[in-house]
Amino acid sequence: MTGENVENIRVLVADDQEIVRTGLTMILSSEPGIEVVGQAADGRAAVELARRLRPDVSLLDIRMPHVDGIEATRLLSGPDVADPLAVVVITTFDLDEYVYAALRAGARGFLLKDAGPALLAQAVRAAATGDALIAPSVTTRLLRAFADAGPTGVPAQPLDPLTVREEEVLLAVARGRTNTEIARELFVTLSTVKSHVANLMTKLGARNRVEVALWAYDTGRVRPGRS
Repeated sequence: MTGENVENIRVLVADDQEIVRTGLTMILSSEPGIEVVGQAADGRAAVELARRLRPDVSLLDIRMPHVDGIEATRLLSGPDVADPLAVVVITTFDLDEYVYAALRAGARGFLLKDAGPALLAQAVRAAATGDALIAPSVTTRLLRAFADAGPTGVPAQPLDPLTVREEEVLLAVARGRTNTEIARELFVTLSTVKSHVANLMTKLGARNRVEVALWAYDTGRVRPGRS
């Protein structure tokens, strides 16, 4: 599924708490163009249901019985999956190691459950279009956490220097902007932004947008807390 406008986004919601599943389902079902096609109360059931229904986006909680959200993400969208599904991880637990583990497992988004309906819908739409959304507050905290941990091993400069436009996209990514937001801010097409992001990841040897943001911080291009 590609393109900026996606109709009838099919979503699977997985959370071990019935009241949370119901709330997420109600929020998403009230959004135009989003349809919740399945619910699961544990990670194992979520993986089985996602493989059978092939939703456009799977919204997974982290702490679930049998199979947790990180492992479920890896099974559905990890590097070894031949036909990966889009996953957004949502959790109550504000722990950076969860964020990084989810992104390494293949998640296209990471949100806290207090993010609000608008950001939730935005994350689902972003994942459905091949974009990624990580809550800006989470991106900022990750940068602080990795900075406090010391050197990251990210090279100071890529072998192939960044273009002026790539530098602009880099700063926007580091500030937690989605591809759609970057396109709007820079007055370029969504496909152009996606191309620049892909080039950045290749040049920087980054596996995800957080590592791109971390490189921007390590090289002094942006500092946590500045938007």
